[in-house]
Amino acid sequence: MSNPVAVRILDREYLIACTPDERAGLVAAAAYLDGKLRELRESHRGGTLDRIAVLAGLNIAHELLEARQTRSTTGSNLAQHLQVLKMKLDAGLPPSLQ
Repeated sequence: MSNPVAVRILDREYLIACTPDERAGLVAAAAYLDGKLRELRESHRGGTLDRIAVLAGLNIAHELLEARQTRSTTGSNLAQHLQVLKMKLDAGLPPSLQ
């Protein structure tokens, strides 16, 4: 069941429908977006709201892609280390225990 949740972004209130389980994430995302928009508005004083919104979207998308790449690299490195450990363990165990 969806309930409307009020979030404030750049001093404007928006009602967004979400489930109770999604509420905390929505509020956190709105606060994050609001912070990014405010940062950009301060650094781009003459920029229109549309331009600032696009810049914020691009910055957030870039952060997401970097985080995904880092997670993928970390997972790959972990898998390699686990494989090396497994090979070392297998080499050190007697054949009856392998």
